[in-house]
Amino acid sequence: MFKANDNYLKLPGDYLFSEIASRIAAYGAQNPDKAGRVVRLGIGDVTQPLAPSIVEALHAAVDEMGDATTFRGYAPDLGYDFLRETIAECDFKSRGALVEADEVFVSDGAKSDCANIQEIFSADARIAVCDPVYPVYVDSNVMAGRTGTYDAATGLWSDVEYMPCTREGGFTPRLPDADADVSLVYLCFPNNPTGAAIAKPQLQAWVDYANEHGAVIVYDAAYEAYISDSGLPHSIYECDGARRCAIEIRSFSKNAGFTGTRLGYTVVPRDLKDARGISMHDLWARRHGTKFNGAPYIVQRAGEAVYSERGHFETREQIAYYMENARIIREGLAEAGYEVFGGVNAPYLWLAVPDGMSSWQFFDLLLETVQVVGTPGSGFGPSGEGYFRLTAFGSRESAEEAVRRIRSL
Repeated sequence: MFKANDNYLKLPGDYLFSEIASRIAAYGAQNPDKAGRVVRLGIGDVTQPLAPSIVEALHAAVDEMGDATTFRGYAPDLGYDFLRETIAECDFKSRGALVEADEVFVSDGAKSDCANIQEIFSADARIAVCDPVYPVYVDSNVMAGRTGTYDAATGLWSDVEYMPCTREGGFTPRLPDADADVSLVYLCFPNNPTGAAIAKPQLQAWVDYANEHGAVIVYDAAYEAYISDSGLPHSIYECDGARRCAIEIRSFSKNAGFTGTRLGYTVVPRDLKDARGISMHDLWARRHGTKFNGAPYIVQRAGEAVYSERGHFETREQIAYYMENARIIREGLAEAGYEVFGGVNAPYLWLAVPDGMSSWQFFDLLLETVQVVGTPGSGFGPSGEGYFRLTAFGSRESAEEAVRRIRSL
């Protein structure tokens, strides 16, 4: 008789955003007259349409697929050279970061890569995560059997090194203790959920730590396009020694609106080798080729268009639109007496909930009283309790309406 994977049974409750969707659906069923009033600033999904230059590239690629002379079948497992070369030049070399085209692995999105990257590491690798943290980092390692046992009282896994990110520390983590024996460190900057950014000296300290202790940093840079401070690093490869210890993951979802189109990439430098000299680049290439048939040609052509002069201008306009939403929410709620963080170098705002309330209680209050949806901070980890995430990815009207309603409480 077959048996299910017991590691999946260890996962506590539903995936965070599935739970939010379930609560919204239940509220709508019980209050059909108010269901249409709900303003959703919880899930980080974009609302602006694809830029015209990207749509044109999609149409042109579709036409190619309809012509026998230009039709494309399976895409190269690791991505088309035209996109990999463009990424290496525009995202890295232009900033003084050395990344070669054959170190770029094109995929269907950063979320998949964040979950799948753990497969090329040993089953006993000890992971370290920021707290609060994007749930996929931890949950994917739970599924792999790497996290030990779960303590429902604390919300912590026994074999995970948690790095609390508090307001006192600017919502950035401290380096693990020397005896932590960490193999795999997950960092996300600009950060989801807190909206915090990291300065280059701080990031360099992480690179130095990883090289000294033989650890690998998985650097999620999905929101780097939202950095407004010219002094902040956009890539971990801007730091000395990062090629020996870091993997960087990026997405087209938030910088170019590809949440429904699906495109991302991961950089694994050839310099990254384990203690035995085994190339992690080669392992990821094998994993990629075995389990993935490549992102669609038409989508990769659309990705290439993002880097064109016109595409860059159009996507920067969209980013400015979302960051204006962030300003409206941040300043509006601050004027109402709320303590608000983020929203300057990231499209997320991290709100301190009123005293005496849990983050889920605040979620219910907003939904039931003013029909505004955000994300409870506790869903991102124990240190997220007492906070609430709002996104700037809605329309201008939804941002302004959400502020008006929350201020009315």
